[in-house]
Amino acid sequence: MPVTHLRIDNRLIHGQVTVSWVGVLDANHLIVTNDEVAADEMQRLILPQAARGVKTSVLGVQDTIDYCTGENAADERIMVIAKLPSDALALVEGGVRPDEINVGNQAPRPASKFTMVTRSIAVTAEDAKTFRAIADRGFTLHQRMMPTDRDHDFLRVLEDKGL
Repeated sequence: MPVTHLRIDNRLIHGQVTVSWVGVLDANHLIVTNDEVAADEMQRLILPQAARGVKTSVLGVQDTIDYCTGENAADERIMVIAKLPSDALALVEGGVRPDEINVGNQAPRPASKFTMVTRSIAVTAEDAKTFRAIADRGFTLHQRMMPTDRDHDFLRVLEDKGL
């Protein structure tokens, strides 16, 4: 599977991704996946510019599954950035098998009841169920903002916060 890393981060493409993660992973293709973002023409134009020259695609979830499990991606090292935990779950349910899943930033969503589990990760009860569903499919969820940060087991982070 060409997906070396799946990051769940609602900031999508930003400096941490383009400067640190892409280099450490030696990724040559960034895929941002979320149906609403993919349907937004402005996002489709701006996000590749933020990637600083790295090949970038902005796709809906099913298109990401189709691309990552298809033959065209076989020679690539892909980093997928899922906006939401539900996007990540749909990817793994659809057959995407990343080498690693990392939970990055999750800013609080308006009108949602959430718990701040770290300084930069807000989790709703539904999100917590989604993260567990990903783990139930055989994946370990990591939590670190930068590649050089200490790695944390994200399910343990959730448990420590009572989620």
